[in-house]
Amino acid sequence: MEQWKDQLEQLKIQLEPWKKQLEPWKDQLEQWLHQAIEYLNQIPPIQLYAAIAVLFISTLLLLSIRLFKRTKTNTILLTGLSGSGKTVLFYQLRDGSSHQGTVTSMEPNEGTFVLNSESNKKGKIKPVHLVDVPGHSRLQPKLDEFLPQAAGIVFVVDSLEFLPNLHLVAEYLYDILTKASVVKKKIPLLICCNKSDKVTAHSKDFIKKQLEKQIDKLRASRTAISAADISSDFTLGVPGEAFTFSQCRNKVTVAEASGLTGEVAQVEQFIREHVKS
Repeated sequence: MEQWKDQLEQLKIQLEPWKKQLEPWKDQLEQWLHQAIEYLNQIPPIQLYAAIAVLFISTLLLLSIRLFKRTKTNTILLTGLSGSGKTVLFYQLRDGSSHQGTVTSMEPNEGTFVLNSESNKKGKIKPVHLVDVPGHSRLQPKLDEFLPQAAGIVFVVDSLEFLPNLHLVAEYLYDILTKASVVKKKIPLLICCNKSDKVTAHSKDFIKKQLEKQIDKLRASRTAISAADISSDFTLGVPGEAFTFSQCRNKVTVAEASGLTGEVAQVEQFIREHVKS
């Protein structure tokens, strides 16, 4: 016990010089504190409360912005005309099977999962929330329910029956590209030319050019946009120029795929580009 007392006395002696060195800082800190209190006393209470309120609101806004930036959606929408092969693509992406014999979807088919091609990868992989939106003309408005959460849209086109359905495909695509939620959020869109494994399937370049020509005709015939869009005078593309997808405010790309054979690498690349792992 006596030994501990001696050690404590020695430590006290060693700290004595430090105490003397810190003494001037103590006086300085007390002086600064006194000056700060005097300054605050000179400020009218209303101004002081207002300053505190501004500081609080600014801090809250900064925290909200940072939280919003960190919270990124993982929802990808599959849409297109009925029979284009959306549901087959859904199952290929989910579990690598085509589920042949599936009937036309009448309700949204959705799920949250790791892409089948990534199921054996090591490390943390962010799941994708994939929604197969019904392609029937009466059910297409269901797309609006999911657009606010969308990180990207995969617009599926039947490469085999493309020309007979060109007008309907272009109309639906036009409607999507002029929706307020798509334009304001600049939601990226992939035109997925499905069934590309077939010999008589049209190439993605042909489909892209034909869609651009058809949408250009629609621009001329549609002089007003529906109330659901940004404004009554909003038009797609650049006035006086032939329409191209590069003129869209959101990024539009084109790819080929085959849901039946499992050739969906380009679709997966698009998904991972906008839903980061």
